[in-house]
Amino acid sequence: MSLIYCLEDDEAIRSLILYTLEAAGFESRGFGESGSFWEAVKRETPRLILLDIMLPGEDGVQVLARLRGRPETADIPVVMTTARGTEFDKVSALDKGADDYLVKPFGMMEMVSRIRAVLRRAGAGQRGERLTAGALALSPREHTVTVDGARVALTRKEYELLYTLMANVGQVFDRDTLLRLIWDADYTGETRTVDVHIRSLRAKLGPAADCIETVRGVGYRLEDKR
Repeated sequence: MSLIYCLEDDEAIRSLILYTLEAAGFESRGFGESGSFWEAVKRETPRLILLDIMLPGEDGVQVLARLRGRPETADIPVVMTTARGTEFDKVSALDKGADDYLVKPFGMMEMVSRIRAVLRRAGAGQRGERLTAGALALSPREHTVTVDGARVALTRKEYELLYTLMANVGQVFDRDTLLRLIWDADYTGETRTVDVHIRSLRAKLGPAADCIETVRGVGYRLEDKR
């Protein structure tokens, strides 16, 4: 059973979310502030985190940054929840490493559907055979990426983006397609998110960065440079 943590300071909303998750077959635990949440993370790692942006003390953006900055929590899928609904807020949350974004008030069934979609994507990135392209190697079974044998630390989105490109060597992906595949999103005008993650990915891949090619006016593809 998948364990889900919900960090939400509104007790009524938190209770409803936990009730819905349990009814949908998930194990869930709720937290009203970040202190008790971090203590729980130390004891047991969840499969997914529902994270409200507007929190007392340490806010959701700060919590997300800490999660992504720690090797033991960097790959945990995170779905942000907030009353904010502008395009800028959505892009900002995705750019900072969120896996999806729910705007309050959201339907409970929509929430469950989004969670299942994120968990499916997270699981898909952990299966399959080892992929290689020049000095670059990706092992889905071990969830590792190496360049010339040296381990490269990637965020979950960077890993999923690289996996998609390496599993389809030579295929050109436009930005909208990558948004749908990696972020399960179809937000018009938010393709900047893809460019941000490509730049970050290239920086981390170092000498193997040139495997990821920009197709002007279209998107990106990965080529085997051997």
